[in-house]
Amino acid sequence: MTTGQAVPVPASVSPHAQQWLSIPKAESTYPAQDDTAGWLAMIEQADSAIATQFTSQPLPVSTEDETIAGVPVFVVTGPGVADDDRRIHINFHGGGLIMGGGAVCRAMTGISALSAGLRTWGVDYRMPPLHPFPAALDDAMAVYRAALEIREPHEIVVAGGSAGGNIAAALLLRAKDEGLPMPAALVLNTPELDLTESGDSFVTNAAYDNLLSSLREVNELYAAGQALDEPYLSPLFGDVTGFPPTFLKTGTRDLFLSNTVRMHRKLRNAGVEAELHVGEAMPHGGFGGAPEDQELDAELQRFLTRHTAQH
Repeated sequence: MTTGQAVPVPASVSPHAQQWLSIPKAESTYPAQDDTAGWLAMIEQADSAIATQFTSQPLPVSTEDETIAGVPVFVVTGPGVADDDRRIHINFHGGGLIMGGGAVCRAMTGISALSAGLRTWGVDYRMPPLHPFPAALDDAMAVYRAALEIREPHEIVVAGGSAGGNIAAALLLRAKDEGLPMPAALVLNTPELDLTESGDSFVTNAAYDNLLSSLREVNELYAAGQALDEPYLSPLFGDVTGFPPTFLKTGTRDLFLSNTVRMHRKLRNAGVEAELHVGEAMPHGGFGGAPEDQELDAELQRFLTRHTAQH
């Protein structure tokens, strides 16, 4: 069995994972930076396809559409979450910093809530081309401040996958700079932490990650003229001293493998407790619900149980 690029699929992973790896990689082309209509049309088409994928089967969750500090937030509660469990899992969705809003965010928040086993706030942050940096980070800060008004820091988890990992890590850098307390834990799932794409895996995994290609044009659109290595844009280059315990997940085929392992080393060198989980043959974002994903969800829930206080 091979992918569309004739990359062998290993027998070392589950049948579900093998099927996921056999999906041909879709190559992306992007409009010119100033073609706002072109970007909006591309995003709408991509979100429609993603929504079909994520909403094909209903999830065993309840979802409330709320506005918190002026930001749309989906509050999702999964099975087994007690009414008196005060813990909040603030999650930032993926989508390359331009996609994944609205209905897609709503669906992905449900998946994140099941993975974490906590009541989850899915933040529907603003994105380019209409709202470039720092709009998303401003929204993240507004929601985090609102959470701190009703919960203690030890009751809050900040999390994000892919582009959402960028927002989550940048949020903690800015919160620290503004004197806000750190949450109980940080979760970074295959995070986009380096918009300059300087890591080794951007070359070595370019042909092996069947879900993701370089996002340089998108990163430039998001940055809106700011330097891509600025820490609020590329948190890998920020000062992570004082960060909370952090859970990091990636895979051996993930284009963002270097982002994740470099951040893990940076956290450890700063004295931060950090767990790194690397999935065999796993591409960006996981295997779409394979047993390997379920194993890592169990690891995440054990991590969050250790590092959050339930009252």
